[in-house]
Amino acid sequence: MKKYLNLFDFSQPVNYRTEILSGLTVALALVPEAIAFAFIAGLSPLTGLYAAFVMGLVTSILGGRPGMISGATGAVAVVIVSLAKDFGVEYVFATVILAGILQMTAGFLRLGKLMRLVPHPVIFGFVNGLAIIIFMSQLDQFKTTDGDWLSGSTLYIFSGLVLLTMLVIWGLPKLSRVVPASLVAILLVFGIVFFFGVETRTIGDIASIKGGFPPFHIPQVPFSLETLQIIFPYAAVVAGVGLIESLLTLNIVDEITETRGRGNKEAVAQGTANILSGLFSGMGGCAMIGQSLINISNGARARLSGIVASLMLLAFVMFGSELIEKVPMAALTGLMIMVALGTFEWASLRTFRRMPKSDVLVMVLVTLVTVLLHNLALAVLVGVIISALVFAWDNAKRIRARKYIDENGVKHYEIYGPLFFGSTTLFGEKFDVLNDPDEVVIDFKESRVVDMSAIEALNKITERYHKVGKKVHLRHLSKDCRRLLKNADDIIEVNVLEDPTYKVVVDKV
Repeated sequence: MKKYLNLFDFSQPVNYRTEILSGLTVALALVPEAIAFAFIAGLSPLTGLYAAFVMGLVTSILGGRPGMISGATGAVAVVIVSLAKDFGVEYVFATVILAGILQMTAGFLRLGKLMRLVPHPVIFGFVNGLAIIIFMSQLDQFKTTDGDWLSGSTLYIFSGLVLLTMLVIWGLPKLSRVVPASLVAILLVFGIVFFFGVETRTIGDIASIKGGFPPFHIPQVPFSLETLQIIFPYAAVVAGVGLIESLLTLNIVDEITETRGRGNKEAVAQGTANILSGLFSGMGGCAMIGQSLINISNGARARLSGIVASLMLLAFVMFGSELIEKVPMAALTGLMIMVALGTFEWASLRTFRRMPKSDVLVMVLVTLVTVLLHNLALAVLVGVIISALVFAWDNAKRIRARKYIDENGVKHYEIYGPLFFGSTTLFGEKFDVLNDPDEVVIDFKESRVVDMSAIEALNKITERYHKVGKKVHLRHLSKDCRRLLKNADDIIEVNVLEDPTYKVVVDKV
């Protein structure tokens, strides 16, 4: 019988069995990832493992998305690798703490809502690029320590164990979901290797994970302006990359679970976790889409799974290192390949013909930047900028004007479409100033004055009519448009002639 308990989140029931087993599975998958990312950053394995423990525990308790997993990540490792090489690990700890402060500030300022500006093609590109990175990172397991590809029986054994892992993860859920398929696959491969004495690479062949409780440690760096100048650029990038990856992961988990997380709360939790990570000898990190998807696919939906994963990871380090170091890398490689296949948005490929070409371009470009540069923040930023430019260009072409002359001989221009910096040129071309009658009405009932460029366009067109002795009435401008014009009154002269409904523009109130 399933037992439920509201743990730390009174809106989410917790299934003990599912949460605990999923947390154990995630903990096993976190070990080689944390070690690998620490190596990428040029740090010791324990630095990555401590970061995974602290990040995972704090964000699981305080985060805005139950079920999401955080830890040491490649995105952060890539940023701090040059800092670690040039200045040492103490500067890395200080940088992580400062990055956490910046992330907490972003959360308190409620900047999480800026994720609304990320278009869906950008998310598709980000997810697909990340899936490719996860898959490509597993190819290193098919190489020797010298960088050569495995061959002969070594390759056949390793590949066979990887395929067995993938087969179990794919097939077991079709038969039963009582126990997470990924955990069964890991235990099955471990049993085959352990009891039959199969020679294959294990976690212990990568590095030892034996250690104690993360030691509290204030970074040994000079508290000076020079130090701040060194670490601040790195901290800003770490904070930005961490928030972007975490909030995008939150959105992806939201879509899968059909629930809604809290971005600003997650930003504060990520910042708190990074501060504590730096104080407890960790390299920092952010949300991990691969481990989060493992957790969600196992059926975990609450905070308990993340807490269990973090505590089990610490237990591995402190008490179970000898056993965990015997876990075959083939099992974890197969698990991560299945994560990559599940992460990739295959549906995005089927929509190529139905999506606008601009959206396809954005999606492909974000994928390429993610894969080639391993810079997730830059990839998302590039995608958002291109999407914004495409949107501006499309709307710039939508400015139109219906024209007619009424029974009193007054010519009407009914404008529709937004008037902003991109459409001002087309707007100005709509008017026949010299041939128009002495009185003209420009009607904005179906339009909107958006920015200062639009105000300047209005000023120019009324000036042109004024020079030839003709009257212009501006009508049906919304309150925000009138406010924008009024605020600009000290900057430029806005010519609004004889429009009784528009006196708020010229009156000083």
